[in-house]
Amino acid sequence: MSTQRGMAPTDIFDVAIIGAGVVGCAAARRFALAGANVIVLEKGADILSGASKANSAILHTGFDAPSGSLELELVKAGREEYLQIHEGLNLPLVKTGALVCAWSKAETENLEAIARQARNNGILNVQLVSAREALALEPGLSNSVTAALHVPDEHIIDPWSAPLGYVSQAIALGAAVLRSCEVKSGQFDGTWKLESSRGAVRAKWVVNAAGLFGDQVDAILGLAPEFQIKPRKGQFVVLDKAAARELKTIILPVPNEVTKGIVICPTAFGNILIGPTAEEQNDRLRATVEHQTLQTLVAHGTKIVPGLAHLPVTAVYAGLRPASDKKEYRVINRAASNAITLGGIRSTGLSSALGLAQYALDLHGGMDRDEFRQNEIPNVYMPNLAETRPRDWQADGHGEIICHCEMVTRREIEAALSSPLPPGDFGGLRRRTRAGIGRCQGFYCNAKLAEITRGSLDIPLAIEREYHK
Repeated sequence: MSTQRGMAPTDIFDVAIIGAGVVGCAAARRFALAGANVIVLEKGADILSGASKANSAILHTGFDAPSGSLELELVKAGREEYLQIHEGLNLPLVKTGALVCAWSKAETENLEAIARQARNNGILNVQLVSAREALALEPGLSNSVTAALHVPDEHIIDPWSAPLGYVSQAIALGAAVLRSCEVKSGQFDGTWKLESSRGAVRAKWVVNAAGLFGDQVDAILGLAPEFQIKPRKGQFVVLDKAAARELKTIILPVPNEVTKGIVICPTAFGNILIGPTAEEQNDRLRATVEHQTLQTLVAHGTKIVPGLAHLPVTAVYAGLRPASDKKEYRVINRAASNAITLGGIRSTGLSSALGLAQYALDLHGGMDRDEFRQNEIPNVYMPNLAETRPRDWQADGHGEIICHCEMVTRREIEAALSSPLPPGDFGGLRRRTRAGIGRCQGFYCNAKLAEITRGSLDIPLAIEREYHK
């Protein structure tokens, strides 16, 4: 449970951000850069403990977002800002490009409409290609492909280091982060008084970035309900690193009204990812994996990219997306109550997060009212986890290799534990270092990791493993 500085009971923050997923982390950064005194309240033991921990890590262009939508505007803005800041933060950008592949005459005809939509959305660098051209761009594809739309600017990023980098900049500017801190209620009387599992917090404004619990947080704050979260489960399969030689491009299906469909794509960590499914459920906490569904995903991947046949599965996982009763983002500004809700942010949240953060600051209007004074961007340099850049194990003095599957060093683990926002649980350590996410899923390194992290995690590794049995 961490706070980045001591808090007096009389402290009144400029902005309290509820939820430390990618959107909450980006909002913390943006408000802190604007000069606001920020506190982040996260129910989980670590940041990214909800929907944000499980996604496909694609940095979208917005080519297939609804034309004229807020989502399109913010995906484009978020992508543009990521491109501007990623090198300064040492965050990767894996330039894969994407192919929206058709496998029938009807899907081929639908590609024309997708191409028109992309151009209407301002994404001009797209091209309809024949089956032969698609195979030249991605030789691993099945010969059954009939045509494709080439979208060169769809890319892959590290889905975990990016939001950690955002909130790390906020912390460098004095922001406080409270984890294992569930907001229980809130009252507004000119300023907000939030009652939480870690005591009372006062703030002038509240930004609700609670993801899967966004509608419930609005309710406990006494804000009029304007949307309902309907969790959508997505199951994924991660193939062994040997699969990377079979595919270099993001392979997208022709989407439908419900989902963008099953994606086959490289990851920044050197694997191939297949998923997600789109399954409605009521449970907001647990996303189970089903053997039959995972078999179906593998069969689908093999059909699209035949070279993936018989390659071993490294990991399986499932995540929940905070879909709502309507398809669009549910961004609500209640200026009379000093409250902003960033809700219903589904599969494009990683791409739009920086755009959403700027939009929330604009809705707040503090810069226009001269409440804040812009801060200089602090120098925060994230450890590299991507295979496209040099890793720590390749440098001298790393101590030893602790996780041999992912080549994670003792120095990386110790650096994460001593960082300004150390992991609160083993999931947080995995997301900061890649330890335990490889072929053996921690079978060989967990004992060593438990020893190294003893006394450092709010939820010790041994207790966490017992809980998840």
